[in-house]
Parts: sequence; C-alpha cells; structure tokens
Amino acid sequence: MTESKAMIVGAAGLALGDDEIAFFRDERPWGFIVFSRNIGGADQLTDLVASVRDCVGQADMPVFIDQEGGRVQRLRPPLAPDYPTGAAIGEVYARNRDEGLRAAWLLARLHAFDLKRYGINADCLPILDVPVAGAHDIIGDRAYGRRPEQVEAIGRAVMQGLLDGGVLPVVKHIPGHGRAGADSHVELPVVQASRDELEQDFAPFRGLNEAVMGMTAHVIYKALDADRPATTSPFVVNEIIRGEIGFDGLLMSDDLCMDAMSGTYAERAEAVFAAGCDMALHCNGNMREMRELASRTPAVTGQIAERAERALKLLARDDRADEMACRKQFSELMGVFA
Repeated sequence: MTESKAMIVGAAGLALGDDEIAFFRDERPWGFIVFSRNIGGADQLTDLVASVRDCVGQADMPVFIDQEGGRVQRLRPPLAPDYPTGAAIGEVYARNRDEGLRAAWLLARLHAFDLKRYGINADCLPILDVPVAGAHDIIGDRAYGRRPEQVEAIGRAVMQGLLDGGVLPVVKHIPGHGRAGADSHVELPVVQASRDELEQDFAPFRGLNEAVMGMTAHVIYKALDADRPATTSPFVVNEIIRGEIGFDGLLMSDDLCMDAMSGTYAERAEAVFAAGCDMALHCNGNMREMRELASRTPAVTGQIAERAERALKLLARDDRADEMACRKQFSELMGVFA
C-alpha cells in the first residue's frame, strides 16, 4: 500500500466531489479535518467521514475537528449539545479545584461520546494558551484561566477525558498564543515579550509534554526568532518545542490557509517541514491549494511514522463510561450545558 502523505486536509462541502475522491485516493493524506461547512446531519456526516477513509484505505484514519465549547464548536444541536467555554470550566476550578477538574474531564468525555458517533476520532483540544492583559481576544474565553498551573491542570483533565473515550487530543498552540496582539487568522502576530516572560507561556506545554499530538502557533516571538513564526522556525521547533518544552509527540502546523502565513502553498509546505514539523494542516478545502501543498509534502516515514503510530495506538482506549451518568454529573456541576 502506498504510504500516506504528512498532511491533514479538509473538503469543500457535505460530500466528496469527483476531484476530491481522486485527490484522496492519489495523495492519501494522513488525516482529514471536519468544519461546519461539512456538517448537514448525522447520516450525512457519518457517510462523509466513511467515504474519506474508504478513499485512503485506512479504517482508523485520524479525523479531526475543533470541538471546544463556546464559540469554537463545529458540532451543534441536534448533533451535539452546546457546551460551555474553557473559561467557564476555569471558573468552576477557581471555586473548587476538584469540581473544576471533574467538570473538565466530563466535558472532554462527553465530546468523545459525541464525536465517535460520527466516526470522528481526534479533537483539537486542550487549549494550553495563557492569555495576558491586552492580548487579542482570539484566545480569550477559550482559555482555562490566566495562571499557567490552572491551565495545565485543567488541560490534563481534558486530555485524559478525550483519551479515555478513544479520541486523540491535540494540545495547542505550542509554544503559546496567549500574548498575541492580533488574530493569526487575519495577520501575523508579533510578540515582544522577553525570553524570561515567555516561560509563563511554555509552562503548561512543558507540564503536558507527554501529549501525543500538538499544534503550533502562527506567532513570531521576537526573543526566539525575529523573522519567522513558530510554525516555520527551526529554532522554535527544535530548540524550544522539542528541546526546552520536551514535546516529542506528532507536531502539526496550525492551518496554513490562515493569513498569518505567506508564500505559495508549496513554499508554506516546504517551510513547515524544513522547520521540523511532522504534519501540514490545510483546512479550507480549496483543491488547487491542496494539490500545491501535496506536491511538497513528504510521505509519513521514519520519525514521523513512529510518532503517528504512537498516537494511533491510543484509539483503542475505551473506559466504558456511562454516558447518561456523565451528562447528569456534568449538568449538576455546570448547569444546563449537558
């Protein structure tokens, strides 16, 4: 069988078109990501996910989604309940640490129940960013708090809840998006903080450096690399993320369609892999861009394959938790969100 390519890509709509079917069969991306534009109903979403896996011939192909709660939640009623923000979990934690951690685990475990119904087995969560005063609100209430130790503790509970339900977590955005003064979907943020100040940003990621997957930040840190965002900086990837933070999981870029990035999609792919990332993420489903990206994307071999296999092994987990009991307890802790 042909090796997968080291990319995670999307689709344009509710079902694969002929050109998309050919692309998935020929290029065999390692992962697929679902957005709101791909969701029309329970049967339709299940069929879409199955059709992508059929194209690549990989029954356990990772299928990703951004399912956090609050404003970043792709599955909505009736496919999944509306869930609270990360900040709301942080508020429970601030009142009672044990209850906050339980609520965090339950939220993630409920996400796992919701996602696996449709064949989705990877969630771009937990967020380990630590916001600071004056930063852009692109992170804002998605964060679990403003203290690194609180963000780490809640992040660990979220990560465990997903894993216990057989869903792969992706910690984001390494090495920290909380200081960014701009939305990286729109422009490239530049952080002026000193190296010592950045320790606060690194701390939650260092505490959870055993995570099997992580996503980079499209942010320039002047104290680390004055010219390149973390996603395309060999220094940030190798010396900070792999070195000081100690993360050895599968490292994917944030979405290469975002306006923080520049250059052609071939150039973006080349820069991502030259920096040391393992996977290129492309989300908007634009076929021309995906073909260009694929032309410069390597096969999943060597160390990338080892990290990918380490992640996939965790899909077999299932703690056999009682869904209704989990929903009831979460409702008691959080109110009407279960």
